[in-house]
Amino acid sequence: MRRKAVLTAVVVVLVAFLSKSAGLNGNQSVASTVFAFMISGILMFWEFRLAFAFVGIFIMFALGVLDLEHFVEFAGLDVIFFLVGTMIVIGYLEEKHFLEHITEGIMDRAGKSASRLIATLMVLSALFAALVGEVTSILFMTAAVVHVVAKHKLDPVPFIMMMVFATNIGSCATVIGNPIGVLIAMRAGLTFIDFLRWATPLSLAGLGTVIVISLRYFSRDVGRLDKAIKSSTPEHAKAGGNPAVISRRDLTVCWTLFVGMLSLLVLHSEIERLLNIEKDLMLLATALGAGGVVLFIERGRARELFSRRVDWWTLSFFTLLFASVGTLRYVGVTDVLANLFSSSSLRGEVQMLAVISWSIGFLSSVLDNVLAVATFIPIIHGLASLGMYTFPMWWGILAAGTFMGNMTVVGSTANIVAAGIVEREKLGHMTFSRWIKPGILASIPPTAIALLMLYLQLPLMPR
Repeated sequence: MRRKAVLTAVVVVLVAFLSKSAGLNGNQSVASTVFAFMISGILMFWEFRLAFAFVGIFIMFALGVLDLEHFVEFAGLDVIFFLVGTMIVIGYLEEKHFLEHITEGIMDRAGKSASRLIATLMVLSALFAALVGEVTSILFMTAAVVHVVAKHKLDPVPFIMMMVFATNIGSCATVIGNPIGVLIAMRAGLTFIDFLRWATPLSLAGLGTVIVISLRYFSRDVGRLDKAIKSSTPEHAKAGGNPAVISRRDLTVCWTLFVGMLSLLVLHSEIERLLNIEKDLMLLATALGAGGVVLFIERGRARELFSRRVDWWTLSFFTLLFASVGTLRYVGVTDVLANLFSSSSLRGEVQMLAVISWSIGFLSSVLDNVLAVATFIPIIHGLASLGMYTFPMWWGILAAGTFMGNMTVVGSTANIVAAGIVEREKLGHMTFSRWIKPGILASIPPTAIALLMLYLQLPLMPR
């Protein structure tokens, strides 16, 4: 604890010194130093991240580098309430066992091949991440893989790691797969169709790469599972176990809600043009409308569902994080950084795409990818204001932020959630040393492939 506190203090003092040496003005130096205090404190004392965020915003207010008007402007309420609406819907679908019902039906068709079963589970992990978000995906798929593996008395940790890798890759495919997708869509003015055109192919290529690498790296564990499945009785080998119980009425309601919400998200840009309303407004409206429908359906349980299924701790943290990053933009720090990038020798689109993307990627591997992407978004806006072409950069930071989250156990929210489940259920340990080697293999190759795909498509991108 003392070592972490000393390290945090050293980082703060170092940033304060460097900001003055770099010629930043008073407000810029103060904002940079307070932001360094927040981020280093959050990284060193992750369990106190919300406390550091509250204290950091308090200091910014007290020292006059942030005011109430800009706090509200930078808080990202559009992103926050989009997540609120989707959390309500996904919470309802979880409680009705809708996703379990879908999962069991697919798993039962995998047969007695362990490789086919694990590949199927990884595809499901990616699909659920794209459709209902990375956290929901890893919660369901961790439970599914533990059920499959534990009854054969095998170590579930390698299989859980494979599900995490696939979940992070799949979360890149759509707007709703990962909080950074929502953030990028809202800040860059990108549509659901844009994600299907530019992000989904990157996700599919990354998923195929990670499945091949994972099955090869964990071949010994997969081989043990294959042997156990083939030597078991048909009843024992069945992946699904006791089927999820869901009534016909609930199944109809869930399918209607799920398909209806996804359809509106996919068609949101066309609806906006038809109704002549603000760009991306239907993204937020769809999430809120679907959440409202769920609350009407639940009626008496609406308050309980709203309180329990919405992750207010995380959303409050995101709000304060966005406001603190916005403060750097408000006082001009991000403009200074953008000028540094633009005045460097990295003039070409390809060079800048590579530097920005890999910077985000390696940051995402050591701190939560939302932190990394939220910090870089104002810098990309600054580059755009200087006349630089930034369209490919949005897809570069999306792919790098999600894919490189596979590198370490703290690289994404899905990783942290899975590690917590393993510890809580006493299934083993997800240590840094155990994670890092397969993590590197599941992050750098798919990221490199994604950036190569973006490079090859540069002539096709809108100007």
